[in-house]
Amino acid sequence: MSERRSLDWMTTTDTRTDDGRPRRGDDSGGAGGAEFGTLAEWLSAADDEALVRLLSLRTDLAVPLPASMTVLAARAEQRASVLRAADDLNTLEFAVLEALAAAGAYGGSGQDRPLERRRLHEILGDRVGAEAIDTAIDRLLERALIWGRDALFVVAAAQDALPWRLGATTELPDTLTEPEITAALDEIADNERALLDTLATTGPRGRTRDAAPDADPQRPVPRLLARRLLIRIDDETVELPPAVGQLLRGEPVTDPYALAPPHPETREHPVTEVNAAAAGEVGELLRHCGDILDVLAHGPAPVLRAGGLGVRELRRIAKQTGLEEDRAGLLVEVLAAARLLDQGIPDPPADNDTGEQYWAPTVSSDGWLGGPTARQWVVAAHAWLELDRLPWLIGRRDAADKPLAALSVELRNGHAAPDRRAVLGLLAEFPPGTVVEAPDVVCVLAWRIPRRRRRFTLDSVRRTLSEATAMGLLGRGALTSAGRALLHGTPADAEAEMDAALPEPVDHILVQADLTVIAPGPLVTELRERMALIADIESAGAATVYRVGEGSVRRALDAGMSAAELHHLFAVHSRTPVPQSLTYLIDDAARRHGRLRAGMAQSFIRSEDPALLAEVLAASVSESLALRAVAPTVAISQAPLGEVLERLRAAGFSPAGEDASGTIVDLRPRGSRISARTAGRTTWRPTPPDADQLRNLVGELRAAEKAARTRSGRQVRSDGTRTTTEAALNLLQLAVRVRRAVHIEYVDAQGVATERITEPVRIAGGQLEAADPDSGAIRHYALHRIASVALVEV
Repeated sequence: MSERRSLDWMTTTDTRTDDGRPRRGDDSGGAGGAEFGTLAEWLSAADDEALVRLLSLRTDLAVPLPASMTVLAARAEQRASVLRAADDLNTLEFAVLEALAAAGAYGGSGQDRPLERRRLHEILGDRVGAEAIDTAIDRLLERALIWGRDALFVVAAAQDALPWRLGATTELPDTLTEPEITAALDEIADNERALLDTLATTGPRGRTRDAAPDADPQRPVPRLLARRLLIRIDDETVELPPAVGQLLRGEPVTDPYALAPPHPETREHPVTEVNAAAAGEVGELLRHCGDILDVLAHGPAPVLRAGGLGVRELRRIAKQTGLEEDRAGLLVEVLAAARLLDQGIPDPPADNDTGEQYWAPTVSSDGWLGGPTARQWVVAAHAWLELDRLPWLIGRRDAADKPLAALSVELRNGHAAPDRRAVLGLLAEFPPGTVVEAPDVVCVLAWRIPRRRRRFTLDSVRRTLSEATAMGLLGRGALTSAGRALLHGTPADAEAEMDAALPEPVDHILVQADLTVIAPGPLVTELRERMALIADIESAGAATVYRVGEGSVRRALDAGMSAAELHHLFAVHSRTPVPQSLTYLIDDAARRHGRLRAGMAQSFIRSEDPALLAEVLAASVSESLALRAVAPTVAISQAPLGEVLERLRAAGFSPAGEDASGTIVDLRPRGSRISARTAGRTTWRPTPPDADQLRNLVGELRAAEKAARTRSGRQVRSDGTRTTTEAALNLLQLAVRVRRAVHIEYVDAQGVATERITEPVRIAGGQLEAADPDSGAIRHYALHRIASVALVEV
């Protein structure tokens, strides 16, 4: 048997140290530790590191600072605190709590009846090993849910924290097997099935007079009791067995009476294949995110009156990006969580702007889009991992039979991020490349955290794993190296792992005779940006297929590229001969491009070919733009320059925008952006205290405990008046002169009052400088915050 941490908590005798704390030593008496009838006494006997461990596991006990061990123990026994602490307990640990509760081992009741550890082994030892039982006891001791050593007590609220009725894990009722339950469900009537379905969805317990033994045996409840599909609790209460409820909900059947953890079946894949598969998914992920940002930049989506993104708008985004609506909804949620997409008044405003808010990219999205691929992924993946929402609920119906909208408040769930980490954390426990199927994940989590088991349905776990795959954390069903680093390391570690998994960028392309261009891998940044300008993507994946057309060539010319630059790009980067058809296409588009120029008048157009300008003035577009010739080669319009260019191109002309010097400029719309000052705030989450802060807190608690036990002599209490303040100051000055310790009551800046023993050194500048009697550390106290002063009797 391994050494138990509980030995660090308590090995004491009746004797006490000089400061009044119980002295550590061997147990005395046959009770084996039963002399600690209250949790407060046992906490007083704990060493500082044990208290630090307790406060790190149950952070709610430390706020505000407890004034004494009695206050700390009272908080630890409060029902709400016990329920929070029990959320992470496993089935075996609940079995230990249940055995103690069933034995009535509640300390401090005046009739102490501890349960000896030996007896606990006898109750549970036939289903699990002794070492596992001792490990469970140690974890409960660390959390102060039980106390003692060889004789154990349990907090009274532990019974309320049990995930099943009292006796479910320690008693072995005559339950049905899974095939027997399936057969019985096939034989029952419709009204009986409806009753079971109601209990399975709303809660396992129900109250009915038909639970009494003398009830009519032809009623549904007695018939279900006879078939053992219900369990009688008392004459008015029945309960649905866990296995029956799991089958009715379509979940894998878990055995709440099994105290040993389940061992899932696994499959193995080479780690390189797992990482490579995820890297390919990451390329698609980032491309789709960029497409969504581009769609919303050029067509911001209005915010629903109730908040969120409308179903029609999500459908529009999915159609324009070529994505499934489910994937589009997931990526919209991730982009919003990463602060790359937000609601606000876009700049420039949307068409027909009425001052309403829209969903549009934020200004930070430009920097993200231009960053390295691995860094882009870390931002998106971390946002999904910490997302306090459930994107897979988008499109499902609420209680009013209305579809749940993306980015709506109804998708928010405080358990989403912890549950997501629980699923991925389980996968991380297995060797790299290991695949654990969703039903096995459900079974393991149901055993490990049974109080949260209803949140880990088979559907929710499958959806979580599917989202993790889409986000590039899983590859071929296994957790990737980058996913492990993101889960348990730092973002920098995850970025390095993903950078190593991504294929090396290539600096060449393959131009085909049909004007398609193949990129045999991810392109280097500069070439990728140029290709996005010159050609349109036809298909993407490990290799991307582009198509060059007249419109795409004209787009490149509009951006300021010349025909010579286009020819040079394909000549340098193509590993295949450049076909003549592409050369002719570029030359023909360039020959017609820019013969007509547009500028600011409000706008003007000019051309060195008077015949071309005359053709424009004779076209119908001239009337819509109110064009007026001011010279044989120049015409002006009151329409904005962007509108002039757009309408001329729609009429079949190829104008080019120019600046005041006549140089062609890129006038393509950048799209709308939400400014940083209107972007919403991120969700605030408290930072748990670190070990040093907790040690300081325990030191304060020890000082207050010591002060409470110290006998005081002459005392002065300050009520804020001049007389009492002077009296308190005089007593402190006396203590400085005679080097006498004092007992002070001090109120800190948060209004928390504590008591402590201190040795005054000097008084100056409205501050009391005093030394800690134990450590000798110098502390400073504001005089106006000292509520009372008393000399400590020697």
